[in-house]
Amino acid sequence: MATEQLIRTPVARPSDGVTPLRRFVPAIMLSQFGFHVALSTPLQLLLALHLKGIAGGEATTAFGIVTGFGAFVSLVFTPLAGRLSDRTRGRFGRRRPWIFTGSLLAALALIGVTLTTHVWQVVLLWCGVQAVASLQDAANSALVADQVADHRRGGVSGFVGMAAATGPLVGLSLANAFPGGSAAQWWAIALFAVGASTVAALLLRDPRSSTPKPPLRLRTVASTFWFNPRTHPAFGWAWLVRFLIMCAFASSTYSTFFLMERFGISEEEIGGVVLKLALLTIGCVAVASVIAGYLSDALRRQKPFVVFAGVVAAAALLLFAAAQDMALIYVASAAVGVAMGTFVAIDLALCVRLLPSKDDAGKDLAVINIANTLPASFVPFVAPALLALGGYEALFVTLATLGVLGAVATSKLPETGREHEPSRWIAPITRVLSAPGADMPHSDSASLPTHPQNS
Repeated sequence: MATEQLIRTPVARPSDGVTPLRRFVPAIMLSQFGFHVALSTPLQLLLALHLKGIAGGEATTAFGIVTGFGAFVSLVFTPLAGRLSDRTRGRFGRRRPWIFTGSLLAALALIGVTLTTHVWQVVLLWCGVQAVASLQDAANSALVADQVADHRRGGVSGFVGMAAATGPLVGLSLANAFPGGSAAQWWAIALFAVGASTVAALLLRDPRSSTPKPPLRLRTVASTFWFNPRTHPAFGWAWLVRFLIMCAFASSTYSTFFLMERFGISEEEIGGVVLKLALLTIGCVAVASVIAGYLSDALRRQKPFVVFAGVVAAAALLLFAAAQDMALIYVASAAVGVAMGTFVAIDLALCVRLLPSKDDAGKDLAVINIANTLPASFVPFVAPALLALGGYEALFVTLATLGVLGAVATSKLPETGREHEPSRWIAPITRVLSAPGADMPHSDSASLPTHPQNS
């Protein structure tokens, strides 16, 4: 029995070229730190302060415009970045070059924001940040699929999720070391992001792909934005679950405006308050993500953790809606941390498990990463309408509802080991998608070749 188990379990060898876990975990965490410092810090603090100085009383609307255009750019460029990563055949591997290149270009665009004096200029630069950062984001997710064995993905995903959640805390800490609204805040996060990502690229091993690169045709480019939900319905439901629950977590992008308007916190004090709340939230994220990741691996279960995360996130948002003093805000922030930590620990492992094709891991995970990054820009885009309808209560209740819907949609996902069992709920989807013209090929290759994985 022991011999059979050894044969079935992928074992990393020097010839495999994969990164040993003792190097892979800190490397992928550093890359995640860099990406989320670059993206989340502006969304949570710096863009709001910068637009306050440019647009004054119209800053809330301007914020929605900037992040909304950024969301659209992310929607288009993230799958393209994944496809580009999958097709890369250079001597430095498929993923490493884009971790470095994406972080460097994003840092330059962030510094460029400091030179803007009009909202349209901020829109252009922020769209640039979203476009080039997608190169790094796609590479990060694909590395987990490339190099981590199935039975280790829960634990590794826990650390990856912890880095993703603590990235904003690092960014806020760096930003608060400098005067609020100053260019030095943008320089600090830009330099940290590119530095962390460079170290990550140096730590990683990324063997050159030996799979032939298929010709780049219009049909191939079109399939970049598509996976066939008739053939891979579970992957489609995984996208929806991630999008809905991440919309609930995206409430943090409006926290600066919320605290300033409801509690009268000044621009000089808001950075410190946001940092304190982030410390509490991230502390809970760090604990919950590691515990949930290892429990999921041990129990061989994922769905109960995702349901728990969606329900707790919704409850926390209802607390935000009802809060009239800061004490309840701290309680709600802790609950968000527990929910987020649980979700990010499980979500990546779940999505990798349901991948349609390992050959197209970069592209497919980039498509599903849209559901991860889009809410942080989409929620501020629709928030002004919700605020006009019913204030922050309407905003938080709407996002709480989305979190609950995400938990409900989890019922459509197969549990670990049941990915290929027939499901009764596929039939209606199949009938709709069987209409003429509905079928589109998923990818360049339908095969699932065996890849060496880090065990």
